[in-house]
This record gives sequence, structure tokens and C-alpha cells, in this order.
Amino acid sequence: MKIAVAGTGYVGLSIATLLSQHNEVITLDIIKEKVDMINNRISPIKDKEIKEYFKNKELNLRATLDYKDAFKDAKYIIISTPTNYDDEKNFFDTSSVEDIIKKVISMDINTTMVIKSTIPVGFINDMKEKYGIDNILFSPEFLREGKALYDNLYPSRIIVGEKSERAKIFANLLKEGAIKKDIEIKYMDSTEAEAVKLFANTYLALRVAYFNELDTYAELNNLNAKDIIDGVCLDPRIGDFYNNPSFGYGGYCLPKDTKQLLANYNKVPQNLIEAIVKSNDTRKDHITNMIMNNKPKVVGIYRLTMKTDSDNFRASAIKGIIERLKKENIEIIIYEPTLTKEMFDDCKIIKDFANFKEMADIILTNRMDNIIKTVEHKVYTRDLFTRD
Repeated sequence: MKIAVAGTGYVGLSIATLLSQHNEVITLDIIKEKVDMINNRISPIKDKEIKEYFKNKELNLRATLDYKDAFKDAKYIIISTPTNYDDEKNFFDTSSVEDIIKKVISMDINTTMVIKSTIPVGFINDMKEKYGIDNILFSPEFLREGKALYDNLYPSRIIVGEKSERAKIFANLLKEGAIKKDIEIKYMDSTEAEAVKLFANTYLALRVAYFNELDTYAELNNLNAKDIIDGVCLDPRIGDFYNNPSFGYGGYCLPKDTKQLLANYNKVPQNLIEAIVKSNDTRKDHITNMIMNNKPKVVGIYRLTMKTDSDNFRASAIKGIIERLKKENIEIIIYEPTLTKEMFDDCKIIKDFANFKEMADIILTNRMDNIIKTVEHKVYTRDLFTRD
């Protein structure tokens, strides 16, 4: 079967890799460098399993810049282009997804579009009505940055937003490529599937916010936060996971999904969803206050990435700390080896780590790293478990 995948970020590239074990897969992207890398079996994203599969597996996988080349004769077209929540306009920007939908419609081909991008609740029904189509459904993804292919190989569940034969075929394609055998597959209407995605990510954000607020309490009262978290999480109903304090939740999904879910509650009574969104800002305010209490002249930012084994810093919590510190007229320098430019957000990029640690009065890191343990006396972090 020929399958097209539009978008080669974490979601698109991991699914394309998974499906290309047993199918002909053509990926579409607008960046030539990414297309060339994929065709040369070099992963444009940091993902251990994708790197291994590119090196060791026979994959029927090709990348292209030409959407007609990708979509022609494709039984399924998977859409995994970026979406984002616009805070100022208070709406979910799905223009990249709609652009692909319009391209598919213009080709007048017999295919099924499966959206994997995060979308608002009701989006599929809106598209069906707006364009007079029925060949579109939603299937949420539940992937971690840096472990996207792993989570496709060992999925927690497969959810497809339609109760139909084509939905079953698509679910079985995902199951066929996986290593895990007993996979729970759930079929539902696309609107419910859209809600599953937003509610699942908002619950994860809730856990992050909860343990961050626990950590704030412990820090301000000179208590051992790790001991408290260990004691709390020994309760099997709570569990010892997703409990490592941080500078706040960030990344591709949690910030935009929590805000989108809150927007969906416009006429629905709630307190908790709004509190989750506000808690993330409160946490960043607290972290900034703790830094300012030390009266630093130069603050060093060690890595913009969200967590270990990730090269993504989209909506990274550390960026919120940077914004707050800049308002306090603090000089900020950044050590981020993935960046080649000289400046980031009006802050100087320091390429030499020895110079970086010498120049900084305080070094902020969301997650500890062996490299900065040599200057641990300068480091401020809330990473208690050196993981996640």
C-alpha cells in the first residue's frame, strides 16, 4: 500500500518510519534540507530509535518536496503538520493542516486523510462541512519527544476517530508496524477522539503543575522536596512517574493543548482547567524570583531544550524564564550546542563551554547534565531525580 505523510516532525517521521517497514511511504516536507537528510537516511530530529531504524532496517521510505508526487495513488494521506494555539487571537492555528486538505481536494483522488496533528474539538466535522468532504478522520498520537518511534513501536493505545472499515484498516497498519503485541484499539467518533487528545495532555500538564507547586512549597519552607515526593508517590494510586519538578511544562503539546481545552470550556463551568494553565505561569514567576534573590549580574542558560534526549525547545519553559529576567534587565548568556547563530532572542550564544561557565554568576538548567556538575555551586535547577 502507498501511504503519504505530510510533515516530518516527531509525529510524521516516526509514523513514516513505522509504516515503511511494510508499505511504500512518501513523506512530504517544505524544507529541502530535511528531505535530503531523510533520503540519505539521516534523521533530521533527535530520536534514538529512528536513527537505529534508518541505519539497520530495510525501509520503503522516500521524501519529497512535491505534494502531487507524495499524494498520487496514496491509499492514506497522514497529516502531521504543525499546529499552535494563538494566545493573542485566542484560537488554534490549523492553517497548515487546512493547506494540506485543500491540496488533496484539488487533486481529486480516491484517498482517506488521517489527521495526526493536534486539532480543536469539532475540527473534523467543520472540515467535512466546509469542504463538502467525507474522506477525513482523526487519530490522536501520544508520543514523547525523543522517543516518538519507540512510542509507536510500543503504543499505550491506538485510537481512531471513526467506526468504519477504513478506520480498522488504518489501525491495523499501525499495529502491524509495532513490536508490542497486545495493543488496545479504540474506535470512536472523531469529535470524541479530538477530546481524548486534549484531555490526556491536560492531565499530564496537571501532574507537572501539581509536583511543581509541591516543590515551590518545599523550597520556600526549606523542606526536602524529594523526600516529600517519594513519600507521596509510594501510594500506588498516585505512582512514581511524571513527578520530577521543572521550570514548568512546555514542548510541542502541553502548552497549546491546555490553552485550547480551556478555550473549549468557554460556556462550561470549570475551575481546574484554568488553574492548570495559570499554574505554569506562576511557576515561572517563582523560579524568576528565586534567581533574582541571588542578585546575579549575568545569568547563564544551559540548554534551551525541554529535557534529556530532546533537541526541541519550542515553548520550552526556560524561554519564559528568559523573558522574565530580561524585564529585570539581567544580562543573559546561552549555551546551546544545537544553535549555530550568534544570538537567540537578543541573548548572546556562547559557543565555548569553558567561557560560558566562567562568565555566568548563576547557571540555570531545567535538567541536570554531567557536564555542568563541575560547576554545581553555580547551578540552579529543580531537577530532583535527574530524569524526564
